[in-house]
Amino acid sequence: IDFVQEHRASRAAEALLHRVQVRATVLRDGASVSLPVARLVPGDAVLLSPGCVVPADGCLVEANGLHVNEAILTGEPFPCEKRPQEGQGAVADLFMGSSVVSGTGAMVVTNTGAATEVGKIVRALGAPPPPTSFERGTRDFGMLIMRLTAFMVLFVILVNAVAGRPLLESLLFAIALAVGLTPELLPMIVTVTLARGAQRLAGEHVIVKRLASIEGLGSMDVLCTDKTGTLTRAKIRLERHVGIDGAESARVLEHAVLNSAFSGGIHTGLDEAILANPPDVSRWKKLAEIPFDFERRRVAVLLDDGTQRLVVVKGAADGLLELCPRYETSTGEPREWDEPARAAAARTLADLERGGLRVIGVASRRLERTGSQALDEEGLVFSGFAAFADPPKPGAGAALKALAASGVHVKILTGDSEVVTRHVCDALAIEVRGVLTGTEIERLDDPALAARVEDTTLFCRVNPAQKNRIVQMLRRRGHVVGFLGDGINDAPALHSADVGLSVDNAVDVAREAADMILLRRDLGVVHRGVLEGRRTFANIRKYILMGTSSNFGNMFSMAGAALFLPFLPMLPTQILLNNFLYDVSEIPIPLDNADPADTATPQKWDMPLIRGFMWTLGPVSSLFDFLTFYVLIKLFDAHEGLFHTGWFIESLATQVLVIFVIRTRSSPFASRPSLTLAATSIAVLAAAIALPFTPLAAPLGFVAPPPLFFAVLAGLVAAYLVLAESAKRLFYRHRARV
Repeated sequence: IDFVQEHRASRAAEALLHRVQVRATVLRDGASVSLPVARLVPGDAVLLSPGCVVPADGCLVEANGLHVNEAILTGEPFPCEKRPQEGQGAVADLFMGSSVVSGTGAMVVTNTGAATEVGKIVRALGAPPPPTSFERGTRDFGMLIMRLTAFMVLFVILVNAVAGRPLLESLLFAIALAVGLTPELLPMIVTVTLARGAQRLAGEHVIVKRLASIEGLGSMDVLCTDKTGTLTRAKIRLERHVGIDGAESARVLEHAVLNSAFSGGIHTGLDEAILANPPDVSRWKKLAEIPFDFERRRVAVLLDDGTQRLVVVKGAADGLLELCPRYETSTGEPREWDEPARAAAARTLADLERGGLRVIGVASRRLERTGSQALDEEGLVFSGFAAFADPPKPGAGAALKALAASGVHVKILTGDSEVVTRHVCDALAIEVRGVLTGTEIERLDDPALAARVEDTTLFCRVNPAQKNRIVQMLRRRGHVVGFLGDGINDAPALHSADVGLSVDNAVDVAREAADMILLRRDLGVVHRGVLEGRRTFANIRKYILMGTSSNFGNMFSMAGAALFLPFLPMLPTQILLNNFLYDVSEIPIPLDNADPADTATPQKWDMPLIRGFMWTLGPVSSLFDFLTFYVLIKLFDAHEGLFHTGWFIESLATQVLVIFVIRTRSSPFASRPSLTLAATSIAVLAAAIALPFTPLAAPLGFVAPPPLFFAVLAGLVAAYLVLAESAKRLFYRHRARV
């Protein structure tokens, strides 16, 4: 396990290094040289230019219009402006893996390799992940079996020693009893069941990287996901272009298209949406441009079509409104602002934003062709607003309802604003029970955050570290948490979640950190995966309940019989053969059908349920074993060989047939088992009944029972199954009341 974990972490690290392994221009000995990033050391001076990747963490010492995209760490697609900060010392403000979008600069390296922020992500991936609910459950189950086995073995050895039986014979019997108690088929059942689930999930467009995560998917009761691309199309669309009065305006669209078509530098999704169906702009020529920056929050271009010159500006609506001394009426006439016009513009802007739209302003000014070609933003006329939407996915609402009906609560972790996120939730009918922002999360310690995450649906303006904290606090509250992410910044949260989900077009590191890869970024795919995970877990639980009830009852009977029988109740070879045949009958469990109740709600390891089921049905099995002992001794006057044979057949018959009772919480007649399970169980029972009449009987210590024995056996088994069904129903009825 350690090897596998380290191998996965090293592959993730290699993928991350491959992503950022570039050459850097470094000043050394008064000359600029190009060096691989692996040769950088703290104190190196690195030159930055458009298109280059920041090769290490460092302090900016010189900048000229430098804009850097830090999406690798923040997840935000929009570049940020960088300026030298006086008095910051050796605190880094540029980070390895970021890319320079525009401008130039110089930085001094402070951290390289594993000491960088990206390196910390690599170290997080290399640390062992917290144990999942599946791992905790199997560990607890293993401890239960180990304690029972140790007690039974020591008890049997003690009884046989007191009775003066041969030590070697007693030891072999005790070892065989330990094997009978141990669910040695569990690893195979788990692996085959999970592998079967992985095949079925592949048909649902889910690639399973780690088999144990299938059980986690079935146990998941909280799914944390981003908004963009999961709930929405991740494709921005120009929704409206209106004047200050809210009426549609062709001039706003025309001016927005001219600005986007001729502005250089950064082209965002907003520009792509504006230019989706552009009018003919071939008659225009760009003379000058004031590029976008994050202080002005706008871009301006000066255009000429041979007859007129036009300044067109688009940018943040609130700032542009303040910059424009005039506005454009619905007839295209410039007019000075007055109070009614200001109120109309504010009302239109507020209405658009409440509608979940992202709004920018558009303004223009006509110039004389005989004047200077200098571009300024004075005397602009406000044209109106362009509003954009990232529409919800058509199937997202139905998938969310299906997840909620299945007991999975979806929590949205996004870097977007609360207003926009709430609008998406309203469109998809998501009930918002609470909202936390990144700023508020920063002020909360872990206990306080753990208390708040329970009743919070939206986490807005959150950074990668806060995403990871949210996942960890949800797990601390006892939830089984799934996390859906696709960026390097999502890798720590993917690593910390019980089930990490990524998509096929995610970055390498996110795919490596994830447990499952979705071939379609669709919550409907996740819901179908959840149902398959629950079906898989239901079949694993069937074997667990069988092993801790019927098996325990039979082995307890053997230990008890050793107290009063003058011979061993069953030979060691017979115990092992009984156990082997029983295991054969259980092999088809991975192919069994699951009841609708098994997939309706999250399925978790429940050790109190397993222990309670064992102490309820185990004694029922032992009761009929002791009844069989009485019948064999009093009715058939059984000698050692007949006793061994009779109990071998009875114990195997009860173990094999009770699976049809235990496999469902409802009536065995209402829940149909798979044909393979039914056929295998009947074949094993037939083999056990026929065995005493074959040449193998003598070597195994069996004798042919009288015909009356089989009639008595049929009655005993039928009575046992009826009583087991009654005990099962009483147990689940009591559990439901508790």
